[in-house]
Amino acid sequence: MKKLYKLILLIFVSQSAHSHTINGIVVDESTNGVPGAKITLIDEQRSVISNNLGEFILLEAHIGDSILIEALGYEKTIYVLNSEKFFENDYLFQLYSSISTLETVDVNARINLLSTSANIDLTLQPVRSTQDLLSLVPGLFVAQHAGGGKAEQLFLRGFDIDHGTDVALSLDGMPVNMVSHAHGQGYADMHFIMQDVIKKIDFGKGPYDVTKGNFATAGHVDFVTTDKLAQNFVGLEYGMFNHKRIITGINLLDNPGQNAYFAADYNLSDNYFDSPQDYNRINLFAKYSGIVSSKLKFSAQVSTFQSSWNASGQIPVRAVESGMIGRFGAIDNTEGGETSRTNVQISLINKLSSQSTLKSDFFVSDYAFELFSNFTFFLEDSINGDQIRQTEKRKVYGAKTEWKKIIQLTQSTFSISAGTGFRYDDINNIGLAKTTGRKVVREQVQLGNINETNIFGYVSAEYEKNKWIVNVGLRGDNVNFYYQNELDSLYTPRNLSQSVILPKFNLLYNANKKLQVSLKSGIGYHSNDTRVVLANQTENLNTKVLPLALGSDLGFSYKPVSKLLINAAVWTLLSQQEFVYVGDAGIVEPSGSSHRVGGDFGVTYQPFPWLFAFTNVNYAYARSDEGGNGNNYIPLAPSITSNGKIQVNFNKGIFGNVSYRYMGDRPANEDYSVTAKGYFVNDLTLGYKNDNFSLSAIAQNIFNVEWNETQFLTESRLKNEIQPVEEIHFTPGTPFNFRVQLRFLF
Repeated sequence: MKKLYKLILLIFVSQSAHSHTINGIVVDESTNGVPGAKITLIDEQRSVISNNLGEFILLEAHIGDSILIEALGYEKTIYVLNSEKFFENDYLFQLYSSISTLETVDVNARINLLSTSANIDLTLQPVRSTQDLLSLVPGLFVAQHAGGGKAEQLFLRGFDIDHGTDVALSLDGMPVNMVSHAHGQGYADMHFIMQDVIKKIDFGKGPYDVTKGNFATAGHVDFVTTDKLAQNFVGLEYGMFNHKRIITGINLLDNPGQNAYFAADYNLSDNYFDSPQDYNRINLFAKYSGIVSSKLKFSAQVSTFQSSWNASGQIPVRAVESGMIGRFGAIDNTEGGETSRTNVQISLINKLSSQSTLKSDFFVSDYAFELFSNFTFFLEDSINGDQIRQTEKRKVYGAKTEWKKIIQLTQSTFSISAGTGFRYDDINNIGLAKTTGRKVVREQVQLGNINETNIFGYVSAEYEKNKWIVNVGLRGDNVNFYYQNELDSLYTPRNLSQSVILPKFNLLYNANKKLQVSLKSGIGYHSNDTRVVLANQTENLNTKVLPLALGSDLGFSYKPVSKLLINAAVWTLLSQQEFVYVGDAGIVEPSGSSHRVGGDFGVTYQPFPWLFAFTNVNYAYARSDEGGNGNNYIPLAPSITSNGKIQVNFNKGIFGNVSYRYMGDRPANEDYSVTAKGYFVNDLTLGYKNDNFSLSAIAQNIFNVEWNETQFLTESRLKNEIQPVEEIHFTPGTPFNFRVQLRFLF
């Protein structure tokens, strides 16, 4: 009998000691795969990350072991591997939704910690607009200077990015930036993005991500939509300056593995200017996502928006100081415009094997734009004025396919990915005309058709072992430019093609469970406007067709305690000479090479689940390589910026936050003899939410400070002036502004 007991014990021990491989899938309550989940074998502290389908492979697990599964927005879950069922292929490890906290953020993960922190903020309270989503990116500032309908002006890492020249924006993989746009290169109008359907944002600073191409020099921001709405809702908003908003979102399908919903948003506002803005905007969005088979996930979405508005434009300081107009007045109140964009997007994720996936994205956009502006008033034409109209119609087609393979070894992980794709812009009747009062076209200055094609490919390899993660990548882009000037008497199309090679290197070192150090370097680029490229080619100028940007970062993330995250980085970015198309004037303005160095510092603190706070300070030293010392400032480049927030979410449903944003004084010209003044503004939100409804009160500029949102050094002439004057022209920032939002949930 003793021998029999020993034999049974030996068999049990040998079975327990036998190692297994887990081929599992992390899923949510609806059995949708959860990408980016961290799966840790607790006893050995070995971890892997789930792929886009939620799949993972964990080697050398044993009966009786325990694994910990963590993902942002879900409860931490421990599974005890006490049965052979856990080692069956495609076993579902289910997670349940919960409120995200900073305590769940793992410093040693290979994910972007700053994005994770920003998404915790995003999940805690609703944001007021899509533009507010960008404020979650530390150091990224947003300014509006045409009444709400025009794309915002952006600032990041010592760049006045204008409307998008040096930050690449995307929605579910579809680029937002417009190349060779009528109003300016990289024009990024985000008003077609509905903040209520955004699940998370991913962002990075610098040109270090191999999957990002054109415009990703100072950084990139990716908006990711949700697969299903947390709840159906109908909302109403009403506020000062005749602000009205109606919004709804309805889940149309909510089955295991299949989801579909529809959302709509309608905005009306006169805004705070003396001349009513008459802003109208409608947004429609629909999305379906589903598991077609065990090897295929499919999603499709359609979005459309249309808006029209009047604008007061930038006004000169002298007109306000003389009493000619008030701060919210206008010299030409017939500025404004209208625009629309319709998008169709399709995404496929194919499981090729237990270790490899293929993700394919396709999109088509139909876009129209018309903008009336007057920056110099009566400088060029003392009788009719200097109003201009910029127009275009375009269709954008694009596709991208990425193959990714993960090789999971016992003590290390090796992954490789490769992608290829294209973007084709078919732009018709892109033009600039001199107009009067929006009605009379006095002269057609520019008119033509553009075809611009970007073909790209990249490969990336990542190796993780012990405390080290090494990533190297190589990307190649080819851009083909074509332009036909419709004002030429003869058919004389022009074209040019150029390519760039962009290496990337990223190194992460997990010093311990509290500290991660990173070193990043890479080369990015932003393309020039097609008309600039081909005009300068004709004139035999040394045009930088695809100007490069070389960047490096050295930073760290540190969690001294579980509820406090500190991050810091020092960085540098060198930019080549480029020719910039100034859409406001329809001219080519050369600009030399430049260099920027700076530092970022941020603190995120969540001492209790109901209290969340963050602040960041960003410094940039930006100088042109042309001109001597003291005459090489880069106009409007920000040097010091900071923003932060404290917000509470009490168990009884009461929530609120107070936020600030600060921009320091900036040079308005090359020798800093003129200053674009800085500002410090505070906003406040208070609200209550339960299972049936939410009520929010939103106050902007709660101390009613007088501040200028955008500022430009411009030479202009008023109607009765004999000589032109060069001085600051500005758009006033919002005064105290209050509105209430009521939302019914069901």
